[in-house]
Amino acid sequence: MVFNIEVNNRLLQARQGETILMALRRNGIYVPTLCNMKDYTPTGACRMCVVEIEGKANLTPSCSFLVEDWMKISTHSPRVLQARKTIVELLLSNHPDDCLYCERNGNCELQVLAENLNIRERRIPGKKSALKIDKSSPGIVRDPAKCILCGRCVRICEEMQAVSCFDFSNRGSDLIIATAMAKPLNFSNCINCGQCVMACPTAALTEKIQFEEISDALHRPEKMLVAQYSPTVSVSLAEEFGFKGGKDINGIINAALRKIGFKKVYESSFAADVNVLEMAEEFFRRREKGENLPLITGDCPAWIKYAEQFIPEFLSYITTVKSPQQITGSLIKTWISDKEKINPSDIFSVSIMPCTAKKFEGQRVEMTRKGISDIDTVLTTRELARLIRLHGIDIEQLEPEPSDAPMEGVSSSGKLFGTSGGVLESLLRTIYYKSTGAELDDTKLPKLRNNKAVREVQLNIGNADLNVIAVSGISHAIRILEEVRTGKKQYDIIEIMACPGGCIAGGGQPVSFDPDFKAKRIQGIYNADKQLELHKSQDNPYVKELYQMTLGEIGGHKAHSLLHTHYHGRKRITDQ
Repeated sequence: MVFNIEVNNRLLQARQGETILMALRRNGIYVPTLCNMKDYTPTGACRMCVVEIEGKANLTPSCSFLVEDWMKISTHSPRVLQARKTIVELLLSNHPDDCLYCERNGNCELQVLAENLNIRERRIPGKKSALKIDKSSPGIVRDPAKCILCGRCVRICEEMQAVSCFDFSNRGSDLIIATAMAKPLNFSNCINCGQCVMACPTAALTEKIQFEEISDALHRPEKMLVAQYSPTVSVSLAEEFGFKGGKDINGIINAALRKIGFKKVYESSFAADVNVLEMAEEFFRRREKGENLPLITGDCPAWIKYAEQFIPEFLSYITTVKSPQQITGSLIKTWISDKEKINPSDIFSVSIMPCTAKKFEGQRVEMTRKGISDIDTVLTTRELARLIRLHGIDIEQLEPEPSDAPMEGVSSSGKLFGTSGGVLESLLRTIYYKSTGAELDDTKLPKLRNNKAVREVQLNIGNADLNVIAVSGISHAIRILEEVRTGKKQYDIIEIMACPGGCIAGGGQPVSFDPDFKAKRIQGIYNADKQLELHKSQDNPYVKELYQMTLGEIGGHKAHSLLHTHYHGRKRITDQ
């Protein structure tokens, strides 16, 4: 049902069942919020979105109040503006005065609100917070002094990721957001996914910056710096430099990293092709033996840590194949080391990923060989942008350059790993070809490319029917796995990614206020799938050379020792 409401002396159309805020935004009227998040139940906690409704004595939070056809609303009356200004002033009263060197300077929602409301002085004095910065996590830094109690991290962690690492603690003026039993992040149930970082409007949650390690390595002549980056980075970094969203600038990234001082630069899409071949072989072996099915993907380290902590009974179903990051790292410290005749300990391997959980994965003890880590440092996409600026590189002046040999070639299957459904699509291309000898018609997989959190596909391959599913968001994955556990559903392969939409929305990606940022990044990946000549991982000639010259058989002994790993259950904080 559609009806008219009066807003700022103008008639606008509203729909029954929507909130005032939804109606206003749909009609192009901006009302600020801090606690409100799209697709989440509104709380009305921050009160920034208040409006004045004729006939009501108090101001009304527009995010949590349903629109009605009798309403006459003022969105920017003097009373409303003064209320919003007072709220921001109260938040600023005890907020740290470190905007010049704050991680979110220039991209802070509180800063933007203060500017929009013309707040230019501190009128309300407040007591500074005595809470200390928590740097215990390998991927996330938490500064409680910058928390404005919007609760977005609490809701993301509980409702999307089913972890509930954060919650409100204490009462009144002592109210804070804390982990269970006030433990440091590294001793909490945090899975390092970084979705709390993406949700935080200030710098209360940020990624751990690791520039110092790189700077040190750059100035040590005995060190050879080698970089790898995710295909997701190449379609999102452009946003940081004013390019069109979703533009693939992988060649420019190669050139920029070489200017910084990296001797070798690779795209982890190569390792994604290797991952597909090993995982397909593992799937055929499991199906032949009739054990440990469904095969569950394991390239998302946040999902892996969740499984280790909360559902260790599913660990045997997760593929043993390492993620593309760790495969590349392993090949750099073995294959590349041998080719360059350099000791693995003299290689400084840097991974650039869209994900804060990759920082955790890179330092896992399972990802070491003879005491040497496959990955020495992990940077996020945001950190890469800052590193480029730090070295004074104007990427608009750079000419694209190819990746280095011997991992310079990739298939479009390797590119697809950046989006939800992409790992599964790449894997099905290889499984289908190996089973039938024919190319898989991608028109059979339209459901893998929709924007839903759960994407289920039935596919006939030769004499067998495969039932596969791709899931993004841990809460959705838990529902699917519970159906598997109880026997309500049966699947052959399950792809799980912790972040909604996949790595394109990872916790280390650029913070964007563009509502279509996910769609643009995904389209960038699908454009690469159309443009590249090779579409199946097994068609990559450079991967073939790797197996012929170094690894031997797919799934063989040497491949298993370099490319596979294992996982183990972890204690949760409630088990301590």
